[in-house]
Amino acid sequence: MSATLYPTLPHREPVAAPAARLALKTDGASRGLLDGAWWPRSRDLLSELPALTNVLDPLWGRITRIAVNPEHWPVIPRKIPVDGHIIKVGWFTSEIDPHKLLLLSYGTGRWDLLVVPPETGAESAARLMAAASDHDGPPLTAGALIAADAARHAVSRTDQALDPDEAWEYEGGAPAVSVAANGQTGPPGPASRLIIGM
Repeated sequence: MSATLYPTLPHREPVAAPAARLALKTDGASRGLLDGAWWPRSRDLLSELPALTNVLDPLWGRITRIAVNPEHWPVIPRKIPVDGHIIKVGWFTSEIDPHKLLLLSYGTGRWDLLVVPPETGAESAARLMAAASDHDGPPLTAGALIAADAARHAVSRTDQALDPDEAWEYEGGAPAVSVAANGQTGPPGPASRLIIGM
């Protein structure tokens, strides 16, 4: 009887979740109807919410509840485990705009984010995120903001949703290792928005 020895396999490095793609108003910005925008990579709340709360918890306090309209979320779990705590999820059909995510932090406050559809092209997503996180705030609801942008900017071939191979190349061939603040943009003077994970 003989034994076959195989070389030791290399140690696998853990793969971090992709960075949340956010544009938020800064604390000094007037509220308006939206506090910023979130561009998730899919319509799976269970996989998308942890990256979002990893960024928002230190900024806004621990997020304890969210509410969505089920129109664009195929599965809505009642509870989602994130970084050592549970977020309770509610859904409302007529009370919440289908393109909005309502977040609640116990004892701290409420925030409303525009949800940019995951299949949106990068150019349209950048416009929507900039508008939702603008210092003065858009005078439009989340759904009206998306509709207005679509009406103003016809979808061109270069701005259509990417197929999986193109998305892989666009994302650099691998998910981002960590959430990174890329800096602040806005008009001269006090910064009006914080862009994270773009």
